[in-house]
Amino acid sequence: MPIALLALTISAYAIGTTEFVIVGLLPTLAADLAVSLPSAGLLVSLYALGVAVGAPVLTALTSKIPRKMLMLGLMALFTIGNLVAWQTPGYESLVVARLLTGLAHGVFFSIASTIAASLVPKEKAASAIAIVFTGLTVALVTGVPLGTFIGQQFGWRTTFLAVSGLGVIAFLGTLMFVPKNVAHSRPATFRQQLGVFAQPRLLLIYAMTAVGYGGTFTAFTFLAPILQQVTGFSTHAVGGVLLAYGVSVAIGNLWGGRLADRHGPIPALKLIFLLLAVVLFVLTFTAGNRWLMLATVLAWGGVAFGNVPGLQVYVVNQAQRFAPEAVDVASGLNIAAFNIGIAIGAWGGGVIVAEIGLIHTAWIGAIVVLVALGLTVWAGKLDQRDREEEIEINATPLAVC
Repeated sequence: MPIALLALTISAYAIGTTEFVIVGLLPTLAADLAVSLPSAGLLVSLYALGVAVGAPVLTALTSKIPRKMLMLGLMALFTIGNLVAWQTPGYESLVVARLLTGLAHGVFFSIASTIAASLVPKEKAASAIAIVFTGLTVALVTGVPLGTFIGQQFGWRTTFLAVSGLGVIAFLGTLMFVPKNVAHSRPATFRQQLGVFAQPRLLLIYAMTAVGYGGTFTAFTFLAPILQQVTGFSTHAVGGVLLAYGVSVAIGNLWGGRLADRHGPIPALKLIFLLLAVVLFVLTFTAGNRWLMLATVLAWGGVAFGNVPGLQVYVVNQAQRFAPEAVDVASGLNIAAFNIGIAIGAWGGGVIVAEIGLIHTAWIGAIVVLVALGLTVWAGKLDQRDREEEIEINATPLAVC
């Protein structure tokens, strides 16, 4: 494994911790700031909106900056944003801090995916991306439970101080390990960047990503309240359940990358989306029993993020076909789609919680994931049609002879 992948994974770990730790802190934060659970859930949506803006817009604006210099700047911005969250006096300034760190997040993952793929042979691209995104999943294993514990013991602001320390470590890791002359595709013109939006096949992938993760985060945003209020776990036990969830996510992420390498992105995505929908439906009925809920959460973790490597390698492959001059921008837009899905899912989950109750976020999320499965099946049929047309065109000269 190229050591530069390790540096990218360290940064992904820091970013993943600050993104997802808010889920474990949601009840504590809502009580401290005297806001409702849906209002606290908006902090997930607003962070995701920062990522959605940062990924395509800032990726395009920073396309001429050397990759290592850009990575260092992003980790500095990330650290500052978390320090702002640590010192925030109230809800409104916390919103600003979350938006700031979200901007850094968006650019990081759009660039990190293409860098990771460039560091290894083409047939290992999905696995390389999976290794980087393992930083996110390891954050779920250790960063989120630990951050939740710190927040419960010393106040949620202390959690963001600790995360800013991770930002410093990530900055140093980037400084030491990422090479100066990493792969950097030729910057796209503004017209070429806009051209990505004119490619229906790329828009279809963005829809798959947004809808799939919208369904996931409809329920995941409110996992901690579900565990406490529906299942009956204590506040301290929630951290342990999140730890188990994170271990399962780490395994599922690597499995998803290997599945995409072995069978191709579309077959892998269809299987994972199907399993995710089934697990969310089952959770609706198992949430009332602690042992069954724990088993369901473990199964959920195994498929929750397993489609990330497949989606990223698929969008890069399709961008090379339909928008080769703007691959970085196309990759960044998929990160934006991912976070638009999170934003809408977290907001929709808040509406569901307010109107009909926590547990209904699970089965409604499952229905949304099934829509993503339908879009994936459609994308696969379009790819098959393209292959058949290519075979027909290549065979035509032989037929004439």
